[in-house]
Amino acid sequence: MTTARNGSAAVPRGIALGGARLVLPGGVVEDGRLVVEGSRIVALGGASAPGDLDLAGRTVVPGFVDLHVHGGGGASYASGVAEEALKAARTHLEHGTTTTVASTVTGEIDEICRQAAVLSELVEDGVLAGIHFEGPFISHHRCGAHRPDLLRDPDPALVRKLVDAARGHARMVTLAPELPGGLESVRMLADLGVIAAVGHTDADYGRTLEAVEAGATVATHLFNAMPGIQHRAPGPIVALLEDERVTVELINDGVHLHPSVLDLAYGSAGAERVALITDAMGAAGMGDGLYPLGPLQVRVENGVARLVEGGSIAGSTLTLDVAFKRSVTVNGLSLNQAVQSLSTVPARLLGLADTTGSLEAGKNADLVVLDSDTFDLVAVMRRGEWIVGADRLTKAHAA
Repeated sequence: MTTARNGSAAVPRGIALGGARLVLPGGVVEDGRLVVEGSRIVALGGASAPGDLDLAGRTVVPGFVDLHVHGGGGASYASGVAEEALKAARTHLEHGTTTTVASTVTGEIDEICRQAAVLSELVEDGVLAGIHFEGPFISHHRCGAHRPDLLRDPDPALVRKLVDAARGHARMVTLAPELPGGLESVRMLADLGVIAAVGHTDADYGRTLEAVEAGATVATHLFNAMPGIQHRAPGPIVALLEDERVTVELINDGVHLHPSVLDLAYGSAGAERVALITDAMGAAGMGDGLYPLGPLQVRVENGVARLVEGGSIAGSTLTLDVAFKRSVTVNGLSLNQAVQSLSTVPARLLGLADTTGSLEAGKNADLVVLDSDTFDLVAVMRRGEWIVGADRLTKAHAA
């Protein structure tokens, strides 16, 4: 095995991982072998030769893809400070998220544009995969942890201003389609190739269907910040679940949704239409305390984030390794179903399925190594570079 340098980190070249359980698109392979050359996976399948690292007792899954995350490690993407954004991305990377779309929060339009300019540079540097604008084009009635006085109707000109500020790196905009300009903005976003997401909305069933017909393809954290299901007024949840064109975001942290509600969503949409997200704010990877979320203050107690003023749930402290573990051990998803929702589906939605989201030859070597019994995270590799856990593998499982 040879090594090369990438910054200050040694990057393995021509490394073979043997003896692992591999979760592949076609199924699970026991005692499998995966070979990485440079930043790519070059071969995988059943073991035909010993590997450089023996991963017996380990499960290898593709790196996680988070469509919706506001921060972590005590840092926020809405700060407009590159160092904070780097810290947030690194925190989630160390928990297995190898592809991150950075989410903003409601603020003054010009301030969000400034944040977008900073985040765009990190997309161009390969740190982030894009920008998600959550707010200010959302409902006052369902604003959650967004400052009400800064909310705006989704005037297409204002929506376009944010998209343009991202310099081609806007991936998604969450908006309430019932507001003036909502449907027009959905159509415009679809024409621009930017995902239009329905969320923080008070729309009824009919208006939600109109939004989907106009081009909306994502439900922002389904069930949260929208009307519940009523037997004579099904609301947006039913409309978003029943349409095969819509990918639904779910937050599997044990706080935002009861496990039975996740089961309901999977039973209706199937794993091929669910993207598990964190919606994490700066406290992810940290302890309890006070944290900023855009212009608002959040208090975290026992890992639950709530606004200091009003007490609304304010994002999460979730990381996707925890979401994976909960999905398998609490919700009873198969390994393939969990991989679909944490990697394959969001990668496909972002147009990145050719490079990441599954363990296949030719794709980026974005890997998460888990303990096969507990599903706790052991190691993370991004584009052929070990991020965390390499010492545990080489010391305990060297061939």
